[in-house]
Amino acid sequence: MRKTPENQPPDTQKSRSASHEARRNERESTADSAINLPSHLVGSGSLDRLVDTARDYAKASTAENTNKAYTADWKHFTRWCRLKGTDPLPPSPEVIGLYLTELAAPQGKAPALSTSTIDRRLSGLARNYAQRGFSLDRKDRHIAAILAEIKRKHARPPTQKEAILPDDIRAMVATLPHDLRGLRDRAILLLGYAGGLRRSEIVSLDMNKDDTPDSGGWVEIFEDGALLRLDAKTGWREVEIGRGSSEQTCPVHALEQWLHFAKIDFGPIFVRTSRDGKRALDTRLNDKHVARLIKATVLKSGIRAELPEAERLALFSGHSLRAGLASSAEVDERYVQKQLGHASAEMTRRYQRRRDRFRINLTKAAGL
Repeated sequence: MRKTPENQPPDTQKSRSASHEARRNERESTADSAINLPSHLVGSGSLDRLVDTARDYAKASTAENTNKAYTADWKHFTRWCRLKGTDPLPPSPEVIGLYLTELAAPQGKAPALSTSTIDRRLSGLARNYAQRGFSLDRKDRHIAAILAEIKRKHARPPTQKEAILPDDIRAMVATLPHDLRGLRDRAILLLGYAGGLRRSEIVSLDMNKDDTPDSGGWVEIFEDGALLRLDAKTGWREVEIGRGSSEQTCPVHALEQWLHFAKIDFGPIFVRTSRDGKRALDTRLNDKHVARLIKATVLKSGIRAELPEAERLALFSGHSLRAGLASSAEVDERYVQKQLGHASAEMTRRYQRRRDRFRINLTKAAGL
């Protein structure tokens, strides 16, 4: 006799349920990249290539990590809707308001999310609804009122990563050995610091133009420095990195040393090395290597040694390089803004962090 779901063993039922959930998630992931066409154009074979290309362009318009987060946001929301017995489509301001409320004040053991994460979740929902042909108005009166109250009750001052200042970066690179890996990591730290680069921008660099499909830009080396052409979120931009006053801390010299001994003259610049550390491989490093490198050298160099190790590790990240340049470069703010690729001076000021607070005393300057 064929078994029905009621008389199947519990393990079998769980297996079927898990399989069903997996298939549902797969369909939702596929739908994330769907492009809605007018009904009279659906099924037009001549548009297939353009649809695929448009989908790639839309996906590339936001950072890879942001796309992953938006996909996860949609999966979380649709699962929440199923558990609550409602449908995620079409968008309902009342349902979304309840969802945001539970994120801020969850029932059970789930932790409350920060207001910035809740705001990001809402952006993810708006993006996913748009991809499905729906419009979600973030300024809807119901949604806006709930979000404003959440921020009023739960908002906290933003936590910023510590800036790596000049003495810090010198101490960090001094901890690195002078083998092949040490040469590579020294170039990563100094180039990232002097260029005010994001960690994804560092590892996506190639030695020549259009060497690899996953290239995020390329480097040209001149007598006076290095010119980076980066494919940023807002379009192509150029970053000039001049030579330093000392070979020990010059980012261009460090880059030249790595390229020479690693024998790299095309393709990805920052790659893995062999187990014995004597050969450069073809595999491009991912951006997590930069984050791990920063944390490891911060510990070895003794920066903020007065703090417990866990707190020291939490203080520094890839953003610490960009914040360090913004906080340390004693030049007109517009040059720092250009180097960081910011659209506004206000964004650049968010990166400017100093440990020597009250260095400029406006009270005394005002005559008090």
